[in-house]
Amino acid sequence: QVQLVESGGGLVQAENSLRLSCAASGRTFSSYGMAWFRQAPGKEREFVAGISKSGINTYYRDSVKGRFTISRDNAKNTMYLQMNSLKPEDTAAYYCAADRNSQYFATMVSSYEFWGQGTQVTVSS
Repeated sequence: QVQLVESGGGLVQAENSLRLSCAASGRTFSSYGMAWFRQAPGKEREFVAGISKSGINTYYRDSVKGRFTISRDNAKNTMYLQMNSLKPEDTAAYYCAADRNSQYFATMVSSYEFWGQGTQVTVSS
């Protein structure tokens, strides 16, 4: 089992940047496929980016390609989401997710067993 804690959210103006972190407990972090999801008020939770256990492979939703970068440091048990050129439509609660059996291109909420509590990102125009 793994526990996940997100941090790094906040209020920023459009075109600025934020870096989210997801710290994981335990000594088997590298055994988990990881991903970032987001959920805006009144909307369903949606996939943002996924990363393989080794960190070599990544996958993004179209609307964030070229702006967001997912990465992980298995030595630090931490995953990151660097978000550049933020837009008001990126406003949402951002969640990290983990699962031993998920591939980096798994985009469904049901593909992930473990979730963090979320961190709010608000982008003003």
